[in-house]
Amino acid sequence: MTTATIDPNQHDRFVLKQRFRLVINQYGFSLPESEDRTFCFVEQRRFKFKEDIRFYGDDSKQHELLRIKARQRFDPRATYDVTTPDSVRVGGIQKVFGASLLRSTYALSDAGGAEVARAREKNLAVALLRRLVGFVPYLDNVADWLPIPYDFEFRSGERVIGTHSRRRFQWRDVYDIDMSADTGRSVDRRLVLALAVGMDALQAR
Repeated sequence: MTTATIDPNQHDRFVLKQRFRLVINQYGFSLPESEDRTFCFVEQRRFKFKEDIRFYGDDSKQHELLRIKARQRFDPRATYDVTTPDSVRVGGIQKVFGASLLRSTYALSDAGGAEVARAREKNLAVALLRRLVGFVPYLDNVADWLPIPYDFEFRSGERVIGTHSRRRFQWRDVYDIDMSADTGRSVDRRLVLALAVGMDALQAR
């Protein structure tokens, strides 16, 4: 079900739901007060060497909103540009390689390339547990079904300006995103939505 055009920059809280598909990643964004009404549909074909994820107004894919594009193949720093369909830069996402060895960390930059925030796994102990599970034979194949939190904080310096939390005991990935602490709106909400999809799709969750 779709709804009228919604400007993400007029809102602080979002719900992201993954859809079950075999050879393609699909997602829908909604607002918490109307979870059955999707205002943004996202699609990414799996097994692509150079990522290209498209955001649309609905699943008819008639009105494209955003794109996530990898800068180069096999980049350990995982650098992505977020643009409008006509290639106007919204911002960038870059995996912070060193910090991500312990817990996944992403740097967000604005349209001019200046870093505006970082998103990192909220709990170091949980992050290490997730990595440990991934090394256990057979258990790594069902790791995503375990009730291990996959929660992030958005930080501007040492100040927490937002949260990204995975709902527990769900058959599909569902995330609650809350940027209400970013009262100055220092982070473009379109960039927040792009990162939310990227953290799921680009890590093959």
